[in-house]
Parts: sequence; structure tokens; C-alpha cells
Amino acid sequence: MQQLGQDDVILITFILIIGIFLIADLVILQRSQKRTSLKSATIQILCWVGVSLLFCALLFKCKGQEAATQYLSAYVMEYALSADNVFVFILILNFFSIAEKYYHKVLFYGIGLAILLRLIFILAGISLVNHFHWILYIFGAIIVYTGAKMLFSKGENEFDPSKNFAYRFLNKYLNFTNDDGGGNLRVQRDGINYFTILFLAIAIIGFTDLVFALDSIPAVFAISQDKLVIITSNIFAVLGLRAMFFLLYDMVKKLSRLHEGISIVLIFIGIKMLLEIVKISISTEVSLLIIVGILVSSVILSLIKKK
Repeated sequence: MQQLGQDDVILITFILIIGIFLIADLVILQRSQKRTSLKSATIQILCWVGVSLLFCALLFKCKGQEAATQYLSAYVMEYALSADNVFVFILILNFFSIAEKYYHKVLFYGIGLAILLRLIFILAGISLVNHFHWILYIFGAIIVYTGAKMLFSKGENEFDPSKNFAYRFLNKYLNFTNDDGGGNLRVQRDGINYFTILFLAIAIIGFTDLVFALDSIPAVFAISQDKLVIITSNIFAVLGLRAMFFLLYDMVKKLSRLHEGISIVLIFIGIKMLLEIVKISISTEVSLLIIVGILVSSVILSLIKKK
């Protein structure tokens, strides 16, 4: 049997960590149909962030400071960008009038689908970059454009199904009920199988996250081209989404400047990628400080802004 390499051992450790946490989630948290409290959400976030930082320490020990710093930069950026996903998830759940007791279930499977789709997208992106390195500059231009568009747009205040591909596609080919089916994803009525709005919400959350990933994942390539760093930082960030949802659910209006901060982070990352054309490089450590500085500033400005 071929001896496992260092990256293989780290990846196996990562998979084991994720597996243990997800099993614990299914066994413990899924049994409760009560809405996750602010205290519980805070504890879950601290657990996910703590495990993510421990994994960063493992990377530091096994692969050195540069890999660990790249991972931390990518993780912080992806985690911040995920906050925008949370706001959209709130709109989707409200649009379908999903009962709060099913929020945990819908988010668990919706984010699970998002992770699967992201993995496919990440692997495809890595393959493209390895074969066509110049595509990074195209990514950079797209990210700058997206960040500027987000910065100067007023933002969406409702979920519009007519503009959502997943919604239109699924409604065209599947039968749906107008209720939650008592918490089931599929029900049978009069001998006909129907999918419930819970199934529809899960699918839309998964595909909506992929749309966000079209911006955020290319941005990670500006920080690192290490497959291990890209995959682990991305998945750790996404796995913390559900707990972040319950923490931010009642704080959306209080973080009015966070959307602008995220936009500026995207613009910075895109410019960083484009500067490589003229051989100007911004170190990973400096990038991390700038990203954190922008996000912290946007949160502080949000909190001190008058209602």
C-alpha cells in the first residue's frame, strides 16, 4: 500500500472532524424542533470557530506559517462573505413561511447540499487554474466588478422566485404541496408523490449558496492555490453558516454596514489578483490584516449608526 502523504493525513483528519460534528448534530440537535436560542447559536459558533482555529494550528505544525496564514485569511474572508448568504436565507425562509421549528432541518440539509456543490466547483476551479493560470486575472476582474456592483446597489429586500433558476426548474418538473408536510420532505396524497415546501427551500438554499460561491471561491485563489487550503477553509466557513443564521436572525438591521464591508473586501481581493499582472504582490499577512480591518470597521460602524 502506498504510504500516505502529509496532505493526505491532514485531509483525513479534516474529514474525521467534520464527520464527528455532523453526526453529533444529527443525533443531538436534530431531535429538537425548537428554534435555536441565541445562547445555543453562540455556543455552536464558538465551537466551529474553535475547531477551525485548531485545524489552522495543525496546518501550521505540518505545513508551516505560510500555509496556516493562507488558510486563516481564506477562512476569515469566506466566513464574512457567508454573512450575505445568511441574509438571503432569511428572505427565502420567510417567503415560504417555513415554521421556525423546521429552520434547523432546512438549513442543515440546505447547507449540506451547498457544501457538495461547492466541492464540485472548487475542484473544477483548481483544474482550470492549474491548466490556465491566466484565468486568475479574469477572476480578479469579475470579483472587482461584483464588489463594486454590491457596494453601489441598494440590495434586495425580497426573494423573487421568477429570477431564481432552481425555483423555476423544480416547479416545472416536480409536484409540490403548499405546506410543510408535517416536517417531511415528501408526502403521498391520493396515490401521488408530492415534495413539500421544505424540500423546495432546501434546494433553493443550496443553489443560492452556489451563486454566492461564484464570487467567493475565485477570491480564495487570490490568497492561495493550495487545494487543501482552499477546500478546508471553504467548508469550515460554510459549516458555521447555520449557527450564524440563528445569531444574525434578529440582528440583520443592526449590521447595515456589513454588506458594504463585504463589498470592499471583494474589491480589494480582486485588485490584489490583478496586481499580479504587473508583478506587484501583497503578502498573505498584510491581506489578512486588511480583510479583518475592513470587516471589523463595518461592524463597528453598523453598531454606532443611529437607527
